[in-house]
Amino acid sequence: MKKSILLLCVFLTTYSFGQQRAGGDLSFTISSIGTSGTDRAVVDMNGDYLDDVVSVTSTNVQIFYQQEDGSFVETNITTTPADYNPSWSLAAADYDRNGYTDLLYGGGSGVTFMRANNDGTGFTEVSGPEFVFSQRSNFVDINNDGHLDAFVCHDVEPNVYYLNDGDGNLTHFQGGLGDFPSGGNYGSVWIDYDNDRDMDLFIAKCGGGPDRRDNELHNNNGDGTFSEIGAATNLEDSMQTWSSAWGDYDNDGDMDIWIGASTTTDGFHRLMQNNGDGTFTDVIESSGLMGFSATGIENCPGDFNNDGNLDVLSNGNILLGNGDMTFTVESNVLSSSNGAVGDLNNDGFLDAFIGGSIYYNVGNSNNWIAINTVGVESNIHGIGARVEIETDSGVQIRDVRSGEGFRFMSTMRTHFGIGADTSIDRLTIYWPSGAVDEVSNPNINEVITVEEGSTFGLEDFLTETLILYPNPTQDLLNLDMPNGLDNAIYSVFDIQGRRVMNGSLENQQLNVSALTAGNYILRVMQDGNIQTQRFIKK
Repeated sequence: MKKSILLLCVFLTTYSFGQQRAGGDLSFTISSIGTSGTDRAVVDMNGDYLDDVVSVTSTNVQIFYQQEDGSFVETNITTTPADYNPSWSLAAADYDRNGYTDLLYGGGSGVTFMRANNDGTGFTEVSGPEFVFSQRSNFVDINNDGHLDAFVCHDVEPNVYYLNDGDGNLTHFQGGLGDFPSGGNYGSVWIDYDNDRDMDLFIAKCGGGPDRRDNELHNNNGDGTFSEIGAATNLEDSMQTWSSAWGDYDNDGDMDIWIGASTTTDGFHRLMQNNGDGTFTDVIESSGLMGFSATGIENCPGDFNNDGNLDVLSNGNILLGNGDMTFTVESNVLSSSNGAVGDLNNDGFLDAFIGGSIYYNVGNSNNWIAINTVGVESNIHGIGARVEIETDSGVQIRDVRSGEGFRFMSTMRTHFGIGADTSIDRLTIYWPSGAVDEVSNPNINEVITVEEGSTFGLEDFLTETLILYPNPTQDLLNLDMPNGLDNAIYSVFDIQGRRVMNGSLENQQLNVSALTAGNYILRVMQDGNIQTQRFIKK
């Protein structure tokens, strides 16, 4: 419950600019900000779509609210003593949909939820009696019912999760998502690795014998159940790791993975390329990273120079992506930690908050776009949504996530660099509910907000190069394109824009017999190219 609130307008120019750190293509200016607690998050706390700075103690939540002019307003909200502090991780999201962001503290003996009240001026502490040796924590809609749940890695037992009943009440569960008896679960991240538009779970593991520290991938079966498929996908590995960074590092339309070693005693870093067939291949030897021996616990993705190629932030080093699974190492660009990442002056370049200081990205002339996703049928932040942009250079993808790396909470705003491209042909958002929104020619170098269901533009992009027959069809739909259909991914939408089928095309034939009679749109993505066409199911 709220006890007191202190507000103070803070202009960062009132603090000394200590130094500038630079890499080959990157430069950051460091500015102190007067935090007084455990520095954990860069996230929008009050629903104004500006990233704020969050630092906490057991009895205080300190928020530096970002203003449009680049200043911050400091707010200290006294809380009842938290049973468990975020000694291991912090996650954030508005799980009760009241417009204000709630916090999840992951402690060494349990978890505490700090639930923001309906005007953002206080928090109510909710702590369960269950023992949890917390590691990475996340907010995600595990059962895809439109309500945000919470997931917490357990170090010494099977993992735990908390399902939301829709009124913001959370029920504790244990088991089913990482059940090794003695735990070893460190770095969880929720991603859509197979482009089937639901969220899968990867767990980076550490400590103990090889079996205990085998990394795990849990495939979402789409029916509320998950299957562990780490070995089948080549991601089961007994290296020592605390976190991974998932992103499309070769811009081919699927998620690859950097798995950062916390020590090289039991294995080197892994760079796993998504083969598009449910398997991954380690390409570290050809990546230019064999000489990168720095280890640690923090790894997360981001395009820090806005060139349109995703980078990896690894323990303060930035591995600059070249867009082809090769990287150039920029060492010690930040401090030895990653901190929390977001845009702290709203200039379109990713900054970091580390140890009481903001590392401002000096930026360059590259173009960009950032998107706030607002769920309606889906959870309010659109966590779990797939966001795509298409430019002259091709297609880029992102997943909306809460909780990356190991310890920190970074922005839920979706950020893309687009380099020298001067326009974006199309922005597409695949929501967890199955709805799809498309925006044609969105403005660049701006932050835009897209509410679920506010647009639907698939019919605007119909093409004659995708041939469907017979059309109308009863059961089987034959597909033909001039360049063939190898490595193609398809989605079928009804006339309301809701996705009703999705998968990889095994051949040039699609079985639509399970669909009800009506009008549909087929969307095919192949090597970054998108084709759509209408068909009728009899």
